Amino acid sequence: MWETSARLLRLLSLLQAHREWSGADLAERLGVTSRTVRRDVDRLRELGYPVHASPGTGGGYRLGAGAELPPLLLDDEEAVAVAVGLRSAAGQGVEGIGESSVRALAKLEQVLPGRLRRRIGALNAFTVPLLRTPRERVDPAVLTELANACRDGERLRFAYRDHGGAATRRTVEPHRLVCTERRWYLVAWDLDRGDWRTFRADRIEPTPPHGPRFPPREPPAEDLAAYVARGVSGTAYATEATVRLLVPLAEAAAVVGALDGVLTADGEDACLLRAGANTLDMMVFHVAFTGFEFEVVEPPELTESIRALRDRLSRALDRSEG
Repeated sequence: MWETSARLLRLLSLLQAHREWSGADLAERLGVTSRTVRRDVDRLRELGYPVHASPGTGGGYRLGAGAELPPLLLDDEEAVAVAVGLRSAAGQGVEGIGESSVRALAKLEQVLPGRLRRRIGALNAFTVPLLRTPRERVDPAVLTELANACRDGERLRFAYRDHGGAATRRTVEPHRLVCTERRWYLVAWDLDRGDWRTFRADRIEPTPPHGPRFPPREPPAEDLAAYVARGVSGTAYATEATVRLLVPLAEAAAVVGALDGVLTADGEDACLLRAGANTLDMMVFHVAFTGFEFEVVEPPELTESIRALRDRLSRALDRSEG
């Protein structure tokens, strides 16, 4: 009896970890026959787990959606990650998720083993969040729909608003969702434009039905976070500029983050910083706060903004000293 129960838990864990398994693969993993796998699947169904089976050589078993949410199996690291994520979720970019996060966290902490509760408690007790609350919030239902399309490999159709408010219709092959400190982005292959594109999730309005399914493409970059950062560090802002920082690339990279701009080497003792800002005045502060000596490459208007700021600061200094 105990052996059967343990095997059922192991089978459930496998079904939750992977979208679809063949009967032969499950039998090999569990060390049983295919007939035993079929009996165990029937037991899971009796317990309320919607395990679907597809016939044929390409068929297999997968865990589907049911009328109610059955218990989930989490290993130690997953449980800690979920608890910490729920604590951090309230008010951080997803509209209406705060209250739901608190309820889910209460249920999770009620059943957490003491060793995991202590780990989470220590992390929360000695961590001070300093996060900016984003102005643009994302409907969690939209995030779920985007994530499901990425997971299932289904074409996605949506209306998209650009930074000026103009709406376009898009049909894409979604690849991944990327989350920055303030926003969510969808990385997808745009079928109409024949290229990879990055879309802000808060500007997406899905228009189902979606599909059909598509074979996966080679991703645009190994590090999708860096890929998105390079795209949004300039194009998300009204103005762009390039300055030459008079320090080696490695020294600048220790201060300038991926979301602050794109760095490229310019000889051994300098590098170029391409960045964006809402105004040229904000660009001056952005570059000055790196703490490095620099010179303007483009646009020439940035030089005028620096000169105007210099004069304003000089007048303030004269008044303060006078």
